[in-house]
Amino acid sequence: MKPATAFARLHHGPTPLLLPNAWDVTSALAFARAGYPAVGTSSFGVAASDGRPDGGRATRELNLALATALQRLPIPVSVDIEDGYHDDPGAVADYVADLAHAGASGINIEDSTAEALIDPARHAAKIAAIKDRCPAVFLNARVDTYWLGQDATPEHTLARAEAYIRAGADGVFLPGLTDPAILREATRELPLPVNTLAVPDLTLDQLADLGVRRVSTGSLPYRAAIHAALDVAAAVRDGRTPPPGLPYSDLQTALVDHTTK
Repeated sequence: MKPATAFARLHHGPTPLLLPNAWDVTSALAFARAGYPAVGTSSFGVAASDGRPDGGRATRELNLALATALQRLPIPVSVDIEDGYHDDPGAVADYVADLAHAGASGINIEDSTAEALIDPARHAAKIAAIKDRCPAVFLNARVDTYWLGQDATPEHTLARAEAYIRAGADGVFLPGLTDPAILREATRELPLPVNTLAVPDLTLDQLADLGVRRVSTGSLPYRAAIHAALDVAAAVRDGRTPPPGLPYSDLQTALVDHTTK
């Protein structure tokens, strides 16, 4: 089965697809070796690990390089491409074609630029151009109403999502939406898989009961890794036992295997 087809099918399993978000080759390899069936990238994690703030179209080349480096990963990879890094739909479609050539099975594209929602018709045009150029790529259309607190109502959110579905989206991502009643309404109204970030106090089973088909970890793994690194340094400084880390030999073996296949 082609990776893109396999990735699409993961959205229709008995439980929501839990998509951990990596920020480099080693984190992606770790998730793959831990048994996750697919991995996404985190725009914040990718940018921050290169010393850049998130947004501002800073991760365009970084994500392409990461997708290329992960070509031999044995599971599908979905890339977070912010707003597509361009206002022109054709230029965005060209970029996604490059990602697909590098082996990406899916993308996540958001309907905001510089922390402001864009005209949904403009975003729909990007989606249509991508699907015309790369029909096999699973396109997750991110609606940033609740994430940014702009037009954060069910009516505005569903209207945007429906426009992106008409343009050819394969899934809808609603980050920042945590209200169970509104989530249930969204999954009932939208005919495609609905994706959320992990919601505090809601388990995967509870999200499944609400109709959610995909749950992303976003930048949390990257931020947790930084927190753990600080905890290690503090433990050594304070004379405490440091928290455990993955064995050096395991990570080294994974990297040697990945680079020599």
